[in-house]
Amino acid sequence: MNNFVYETPTRVYFGKDEELKVGSLIASMDVKKVLIHYGGQSAKKSGLLDRVKTSLSEAGIDFVELGGVVANPELKLVREGIKLCQDEGVDFILAVGGGSVMDSSKDIANGVANPDIDVWDFSLGKEVPKKTLKKGAILTLSAAGSEMSNSCVITNSATGQKRGYGCSANRFDFAIENPELTYSVSPYQTACGAVDIAMHTIERYFCKGNDTYLTDSIAEAVIKSVMKAGNDCLKNPNDYEARANMMWASSLAHNGLTQCGRDFMLVVHQFEHEVSGMYPEVAHGAGLAAIWCSWARYVYKANIQRWLQYAANVWNLDIDFEHPEKTVEKAIDMQEQYYESIGMPVSLIELNVKESDLEKLALDCSRNKTRVLPGYMELGYDDMLSIYRMAYTGKEK
Repeated sequence: MNNFVYETPTRVYFGKDEELKVGSLIASMDVKKVLIHYGGQSAKKSGLLDRVKTSLSEAGIDFVELGGVVANPELKLVREGIKLCQDEGVDFILAVGGGSVMDSSKDIANGVANPDIDVWDFSLGKEVPKKTLKKGAILTLSAAGSEMSNSCVITNSATGQKRGYGCSANRFDFAIENPELTYSVSPYQTACGAVDIAMHTIERYFCKGNDTYLTDSIAEAVIKSVMKAGNDCLKNPNDYEARANMMWASSLAHNGLTQCGRDFMLVVHQFEHEVSGMYPEVAHGAGLAAIWCSWARYVYKANIQRWLQYAANVWNLDIDFEHPEKTVEKAIDMQEQYYESIGMPVSLIELNVKESDLEKLALDCSRNKTRVLPGYMELGYDDMLSIYRMAYTGKEK
């Protein structure tokens, strides 16, 4: 087991009506003014935004609002949020929404607290936030896990770049998780969330590391629980237990717990970021589903024992010791069939990605042939292009 540091400073308030506490929580943190940051109309139509504002007002907390966050949150809105906070004297950011809102909130908090640094330089890896504003989140979508993670992913629509960065400054002070707030999430977005949650742990599972059987067992439980919860949510959107398990899995899958003792790099996420950076209409979870099986088929022979463990413990397959590759291939097929069963794409062509863009995607993912993605099998530009090409049409039927 590798050395590791496990940090989870975010306090979670989980369960029904917990969002009603937000005013008193923030009031206890010596806050003067809050930016309420949210996405489109759903927070308004559901009444959640009004409940939040009432709670803040009753606690004597002043606030301003900024909506408009879209999937694949954009740098231009982050910059708008930074200026608003500076003009209004905001010292706390409250994210009300899903992963896009939370990531936009993190970047705004970092930008306001470090006015001498261009906020985009954090995403490019040129700078690291020296400090940040206090911040909290009220989760309305189980997917990104941003509520407990140290990551932040922002899209620069002017350049078509989608970049992520991780640091301690990206941790929320608290996260409020009421599963009832996800009842109205559409079937498609619910399915995208199930893919994204599981992928945060699946990718960690296949990072380098040895002798991590406790971490592995936790990871396997998270993966299987997410797939079950996702199916149950699709059958009955108001199934509280399913929504609750999916929401808690979202936090556990991306807060570092399922990587303890192993290396860390979400390789398939790197592939997908280029796709949704170039095609902003592509939902992140859908992009992951479209790429993962092709990546898996390309790399599994680099550590077939690890993949056999996955096949046996996640998909309950008996191992064919004479032809172990058949067991692994069956497991990958089963995961692909699961994606199809919940309405997810299993090829890039289903997402209207153009074949002529595949080389550009590989160039961008490899940083113009200067970056190699780590793992049991390292992936350079030629490998990336091969995987994108495989993913374009998916498995030959």
